[in-house]
Amino acid sequence: MNLAREIIRLGMTCNLPSTDIANSCGVDPKTVRNYFQRIKQRNLSDTDIERLTDEQLSDILKNKRGRRPEHQSKKPDFEYIDQELKRKGVTRQLLWEEYIADHPTGYKRTQFFHLFRQWKKNLNLSMRQSHIAGEKLFVDYSGQTVTVHDPSGGAAFQAQIFVGVLGASNYAYAEATKSQGLSDWIGSHTRNFRFLGGVPEIVVPDNLKSGVTRPCRYDPDINREYQEMSVHYGTAIMPARVRAPQDKSKAENGVLLVQRWILATLRNRIFFSLEELNREISTRIERLNDRPFKKISGSRRSLFEAVDKPALKPLPTIPYTFAEWNNCTVGMDYHIGLNGHFYSVPFKHTGKSVTVRYTDKTVEVFLGTMRIASHLRDDTPREASTLVEHMTKSHRKYKEWTPNKILTRSEQIGESTLEVVHRLIKAKQHPMQAYRAAVGIIGLEKKYSPGRLEIACKRALRIGGISYKSILSILQNGLDHKELLLGTSKRKEELAQKAARPIHHENVRGEDYYLQLMDQKGGTSC
Repeated sequence: MNLAREIIRLGMTCNLPSTDIANSCGVDPKTVRNYFQRIKQRNLSDTDIERLTDEQLSDILKNKRGRRPEHQSKKPDFEYIDQELKRKGVTRQLLWEEYIADHPTGYKRTQFFHLFRQWKKNLNLSMRQSHIAGEKLFVDYSGQTVTVHDPSGGAAFQAQIFVGVLGASNYAYAEATKSQGLSDWIGSHTRNFRFLGGVPEIVVPDNLKSGVTRPCRYDPDINREYQEMSVHYGTAIMPARVRAPQDKSKAENGVLLVQRWILATLRNRIFFSLEELNREISTRIERLNDRPFKKISGSRRSLFEAVDKPALKPLPTIPYTFAEWNNCTVGMDYHIGLNGHFYSVPFKHTGKSVTVRYTDKTVEVFLGTMRIASHLRDDTPREASTLVEHMTKSHRKYKEWTPNKILTRSEQIGESTLEVVHRLIKAKQHPMQAYRAAVGIIGLEKKYSPGRLEIACKRALRIGGISYKSILSILQNGLDHKELLLGTSKRKEELAQKAARPIHHENVRGEDYYLQLMDQKGGTSC
């Protein structure tokens, strides 16, 4: 369903035609058209679709109609169409209208255009691309790097040079980053959009790993974080085909310009930070955009201001924040682990596989496309961030016991109970370790009454049995009703009298029996 939702987003939010959506998502244009036909039939808005579950959306988008029989569609004469398109003022729309007038049961507009493009591809011709204002931003890394030294004498590193070029005006942007990693890659995009003051409809990257997880000539897989960034800015990612440099010729030319007019001029400079290097690149990129064209009037900047800038989409109010994703399984304690810290989710999701999206400030947990939990990020190891609403009823009740509440409640029961709680806390390495036992002891008042609990705690203090189990045993055996004589002179006297009292029993033979037995054997005990 993520692919279906992306198709719908590109159509309803980005207003891309079916063919561009099909190329971006790697599906047949007919599938795209069918999706929007079903959405139109139900009169659904993008807000309505967001509220639908994956199952509901799947039921709406299922193709229940049969395919058009092949014999009903008269195949167009593509050679004739190709020749006619070279004539001034002739468009594909006009040629399709003429075709459908002659063949009412023929191919619909989207399929007609798709089949013509496929026919053109088979010709293996290289065509000059015509770029629409504000439509495409071509991005790539320069193969040439710049050495940045550590001022403290540490190891130097090779700064990577990111380049972005708009299709219609050739307006260029460049910056240096520490790596070509995902964080730097997405960060360069956000800064490029800010530099332009708007967002293009389509971003055309090369098939580097930061942007494309599985390169494919016809169906590349876009990195999830990269895809999320495109959703935030309302643009579409359309990677260049593998081994098809004509798809990103603008980026190739932009890289070449940056290497010649910027990097070459910095070849004798020594840099000690990325900030210093980027200041120099920024100054030179401004000069490059202001350089007059040789064959036409104006410059990249003037052409950008007149053509591309008015067609760009506005920037979102809040810039995109880089986020990472991870897959986790909810533990039996309804928590998931992330970098040594634990975050709670609603207990009903225990044991389920979830997806975690985390930034430097927040952690979000998703079940499918539904967000089920959100926390502020906390990297404290072996600690837990637990929301009360995620807990079971019994756990929630236990969570309500704060240290102050425990001490106040034990004091209300009696001095001995309060003393037991104090000693429990003092005996533990960390006070939190004693809270569970203290809550358990206080809870005994419900079954045995506060009075009996206070007496039991008093007895426990005298015999040194300060624990939940000891106090429970006193109450269960009714020892709180008996007088405690241990340690008194009267008790000592009773024990001494009992020890001096002779023992008479038929099974006890006594000393004489063993002496007689020894005499009979004529030996000794040794």
